[in-house]
Amino acid sequence: MAKKSAEFLNWFGPLLDALRDLGDSGRPVEVSSRIAQNLELPEEMLDATLKSGGKKFHNQVAWARQYLVWEGYLDSSKHGTWKLTNKGKEARLTIDDAKAIVKKWVAFHQKARQQKVDKSQPELLLEIDTEEPSEAEEATLIEVLRSLSPEGFEKVCRELLRESGFENVEVTGRPADGGIDGYGTLEVNPFVSFKVLFQCKRYAAGNTVSRAQVGDFRNAMIGRAEKGIIITTSTFSNQAVQEANRDGAPAVELVDGQKLVEMFERVELGLRKKTVYTVDIAYFEQYQ
Repeated sequence: MAKKSAEFLNWFGPLLDALRDLGDSGRPVEVSSRIAQNLELPEEMLDATLKSGGKKFHNQVAWARQYLVWEGYLDSSKHGTWKLTNKGKEARLTIDDAKAIVKKWVAFHQKARQQKVDKSQPELLLEIDTEEPSEAEEATLIEVLRSLSPEGFEKVCRELLRESGFENVEVTGRPADGGIDGYGTLEVNPFVSFKVLFQCKRYAAGNTVSRAQVGDFRNAMIGRAEKGIIITTSTFSNQAVQEANRDGAPAVELVDGQKLVEMFERVELGLRKKTVYTVDIAYFEQYQ
């Protein structure tokens, strides 16, 4: 194993293995989950969070993915699916291989900066002996959502659900209603629709929704609706995710802070779109 200061190097090989297990492609969360399953990683590692509230393990896996994209093992698709290239399908990477890849790309980006190829290029580097790559600057949206009052957060979640296709969405306004903050109707097609209950947890970074909280919410929704959603500005523990998808129990959809931001971006609720282009240095390496 690589030393703790470069922990993300551990996931290069397992990331490729996980994608092979998933049929050569997968969504980011699927890949992280498969790595954790294959390596039987402890709960405390999977539940550790960054200062922003995101999952540390998934952040490390995402950084490993970035270097594998630069090295040509993964496709650089921007559509949210990680996919092996032909090169990646055959690769079996060790920790030493991972170190060599990082060393190569650190040197490449340092050279590019020195030549001032792109002054606006974000910092995407690390030294092997320093801490893992720092998380990217967090979007201000999650900070704004965390700053809202509990009632305000419930109301903005109501608007988000409406914009996402739910109808008859209402906030109950009753704190003692078994953890239910509101309800709505989702129409699947003109013939089928079902009632959905939701719970909003406006948590600060580092506070995690537990397995017990998911279980309590499910107990409150049983007999009242076909579906439940828990929305939080933080994260869910690994056991909470398992509880939400437990066999034989009504499924509970979980929306963590990262997914919540993506949902706001998808419907452009409370956001103004801005397009910014930066140079993809890795693309031009082939022409050096």
